[in-house]
Amino acid sequence: MLTLKNLKSTFQATIFTRSYYCDFSKIAKHTFTIKVQLNILNSLLGENDINNKFLEIIRKYPETREVLPILLAVRDRFNLVLDTNTKEAYNVGYLFDKNIVLSQDWEKQILKFFDESWLKKVLENKNISDLNDYVFWIETWLDTNARKNRSGTLMEQLVESFIKDFCQKNNCYFKNQATAKRIFENRGIKVESDKSDRRFDFAIFKDSNLYLIETNFYAWGWSKLKAVAWEFSNLYGFLRRQGISLIWITDWAWWQTTLKSLEEAYNATNGNIYNLANLKKNILYELIK
Repeated sequence: MLTLKNLKSTFQATIFTRSYYCDFSKIAKHTFTIKVQLNILNSLLGENDINNKFLEIIRKYPETREVLPILLAVRDRFNLVLDTNTKEAYNVGYLFDKNIVLSQDWEKQILKFFDESWLKKVLENKNISDLNDYVFWIETWLDTNARKNRSGTLMEQLVESFIKDFCQKNNCYFKNQATAKRIFENRGIKVESDKSDRRFDFAIFKDSNLYLIETNFYAWGWSKLKAVAWEFSNLYGFLRRQGISLIWITDWAWWQTTLKSLEEAYNATNGNIYNLANLKKNILYELIK
């Protein structure tokens, strides 16, 4: 068994590849899908009679209404906004529905939104030169919110590469995102789950034995790490009482900020916590027999 000292001293600095920071292929795809609408709205740039021109466009090209939220860096539709005068919330989602039949009240409300959101001034003053470029960089900014999800995906991909290599060389196989139902269907092994939606990152089947693996790479937040350590410790005990092995593979130097939680989890799981450095040294060959 590897020591806690070894675990603490071998956390990896990063797993972020060059393509991690922005998914430009997805960004370009999102921008391209609304290119026609953006090109139509481009005609508003520097327009003097911008209110009438704006209404003319959204009457003739109702699909342009749907892209107005993205100009405010909102990928989904608006629902409620607060009226600063009445201090009441009201629904504006219908303003961006291309199927809504126009009325005088609708036009009044869309112009109010156009003005108070500052879209009117931005377009009128030509603070931007092209809406396609502008939206591309909005999408780039929004994509940064997905980095936390990508870090988890990257870690799973890294761990899977080790598991795949191990299984190919040791006459066993694995399933990713394995639920209790899928495990039973594949090998007839019954796993009691602590959650109805519990999915184990990996399930390795070796002869008649089952090994479950959970993995994560946390780049933010010591409080999150404390909660994760507590959850894994409980899950380990829950599965151990069923005679099932659970292995936790985690990484990143941020663990140094909450070593007490890590130590508690390490002790509670009989040292069944490992990192990428351990995988590189073929720890799976020691754990799965």
